[in-house]
Formats: sequence, structure tokens, C-alpha cells
Amino acid sequence: MTDMDILSQMIKDTALVPPQYEYGNSLVRLYEPQASDSSATIRNLPADTMVIKVDAFRSPDDIFKGLHGECKRADYVIISAEKKCILYIEIKRTRDGWDRIVKQLMGAQCFIKYCQEVGKVFWNEDSFLDCYEERFISIGHTSIAKRKTRITRKEKRHDTPDSAMKIDWPNHLQFNQLAA
Repeated sequence: MTDMDILSQMIKDTALVPPQYEYGNSLVRLYEPQASDSSATIRNLPADTMVIKVDAFRSPDDIFKGLHGECKRADYVIISAEKKCILYIEIKRTRDGWDRIVKQLMGAQCFIKYCQEVGKVFWNEDSFLDCYEERFISIGHTSIAKRKTRITRKEKRHDTPDSAMKIDWPNHLQFNQLAA
């Protein structure tokens, strides 16, 4: 069974964002859950892409105290088995504190690690979601009048939450650009 087949069986449809098509190309519009006028569009998704609204996962604050941000989670996770890539995405209407964004990205990563263990244990797939590249992205200023997209990175690779790619005023975002 493929990773995407397992994820399709595991994740409820209500927690998924279906791709849309424009001019024959796939895209996804991601909205900040607390602000419907705040969104970002990612174009040219691989055919097997799954977009999960991580905020649909109930906060674990019934169990955890949350003193270190362990109850936070980012807005979306995009997974592609074809590209062997997982994108963790936090969307902000304007800009939030960097420490808070990092914790949200870490929480989304923990959610995927949980899904990975569920797949390994309950589907008996020892290599479920193994060998995927992880990319962390913070998208800000999504409700402000569009300006030229500004992409900044602290590090060469955005493969940890604290070295996440920062994008402001998102226009024309491409999957490959985010997954690189």
C-alpha cells in the first residue's frame, strides 16, 4: 500500500483541502482559519498532493499543560509522495512573533510524526512516510494589498522550524519553489 493510500484511509475528508484547477494546472488556496480574507495560493502541485488542515486536529491541551508551546500547531501540511516532500505551512494575516511561529511549525511536525507512527503500527507499514524531505514555511501579510512577493531565509535550507522560509505578500507561489 502506498503512503498516499494509507493517508487517504487515515485522514478524514473534512481535514483535507482539495486541489483546484486553473488553466489545466493544479493549485490550492490556503486560508488562515481565523481570517477568511487572509489567503495564499500555491500553484503547480504534484498529482498526488494531499493538503491537510492541521488545525482540524483537536488541540492536545486536555492532556498537555502547554507551557512550552506543545499545544500549538501550524495551519497546513502538504504532502507529496511523488516529490518525497512534506511542507509545513503557517499563514499569518500580518506578522506574528518568530518564536510563536516556530512552535506552531514544530507542532505540525509532531502531528505528522504521530500520523507516521499510526501508519507504522496500525497499517503495519514500517517505512511509512520515511525518507521525506521536510520544509518549513511561514507566509505573512496575506490580507494586505498585494505587493511584490518577498522571500527571505535565515539559512540556506528551510528544513527545520527555526530556519523556516519566510514569505511576505505571497503572489505566484509554486510548489517546487517551496519544496526546494
